Amino acid sequence: MASYSNEPLRNPNLTINSKEPFNAEPPSDILREHFVTPNDQFYVRNHAPVPNLDGRTHRVQVEGLVPHPLELTAEQLRSQYEQVTVMATLMCAGNRRTEMASIKKVRGVGWGHAAISNAIWRGPRLRDVLLNAGIEKLESQWEDLHVDFEGVDICKENRGYGSSISLMKAMDPRGDVIIALEMNGCELPRDHGYPMRMVVPGIVGARSVKWLKSIRVQAQESTNYYQKRDYKLFPPHVDWDTVDDWWDKAPAIQELPVQGAVIQPKQGEAITTGSPYTIKGYAISGGGRRITRVDVSLDGGKSWEIARLFSKVNEYHTKNKTKWSWEFWEFPVLAFPSPCEVVVKAWDEASNTMPEDLAQIWNLRGVMNNSWIRVKVNSKSRF
Repeated sequence: MASYSNEPLRNPNLTINSKEPFNAEPPSDILREHFVTPNDQFYVRNHAPVPNLDGRTHRVQVEGLVPHPLELTAEQLRSQYEQVTVMATLMCAGNRRTEMASIKKVRGVGWGHAAISNAIWRGPRLRDVLLNAGIEKLESQWEDLHVDFEGVDICKENRGYGSSISLMKAMDPRGDVIIALEMNGCELPRDHGYPMRMVVPGIVGARSVKWLKSIRVQAQESTNYYQKRDYKLFPPHVDWDTVDDWWDKAPAIQELPVQGAVIQPKQGEAITTGSPYTIKGYAISGGGRRITRVDVSLDGGKSWEIARLFSKVNEYHTKNKTKWSWEFWEFPVLAFPSPCEVVVKAWDEASNTMPEDLAQIWNLRGVMNNSWIRVKVNSKSRF
């Protein structure tokens, strides 16, 4: 049994939601300060002790139905394949779980709204590696196949953490699925998968497996605990007495929904009535769908105005560069009407938006909470 005696050093300002295994999120105001999240401020989601691997000798096995199995070190992945750069936001399925727990108890790490971060990843395309393994010979079967990933971190059932995506996603030239070797211009930190990890843009973070040990093409999705018995979405009436009837019925979560958060003001913050104030937050959608609008209400959702989007005012972060990234937004208020309830909802380019009623999407695992964002603001005296 691996121990927690050799964990990496971490930024002390992270909010620790679980010590063993280590799960932590950055302060939300710091998160919102950086469009590209610094490595030491990137949220950490672990399921076991952090492996301490030798990046020179560690290998990933490419196996399963591929005609030509491969065994590759990080250096071979770097020297034998084209290196591509992908800016992508990763988000834990449990982001905003604590809000859902306010309706009824859920099980899982108690995340706030900062279990999400954005980074610039670099490494070879998974597509190129699979083509080198001869996957084109199976092209007529691609729609029915899956790619299983497993890490070396031993978790449930004495197996490494594992997950899978469809082969069609893996082989999509526009899907940008990569085996990441770098994060924000540096080698991967240990907490984030050194020496190699998957980055699957537009998909829930649970599928971007760290400390990669194997890539397996197979006829069924992953049989790993975290694909079959976790990270699934159930109707609100399902509880722990009836959930065993649902594990095989519910599909594993893949693409992210429209999601967002208000970073400023904080819940319960006191703001001087009539003073100028700028509301700030983030929004994101899955599948490469960009955020096109963020609506803000200062009267609990009775009337709405439109926030200003980051990508429309910042020339460097053009839409072409942020296909898989979150969107920052802000809404300046000339005279803040505190006390009030700030309500926010976002829309993506497919006109998907966020559900109003949190109770209607409650689920016993507390995942995929993307209900309207509600922040109650108190008044503060001018004197």
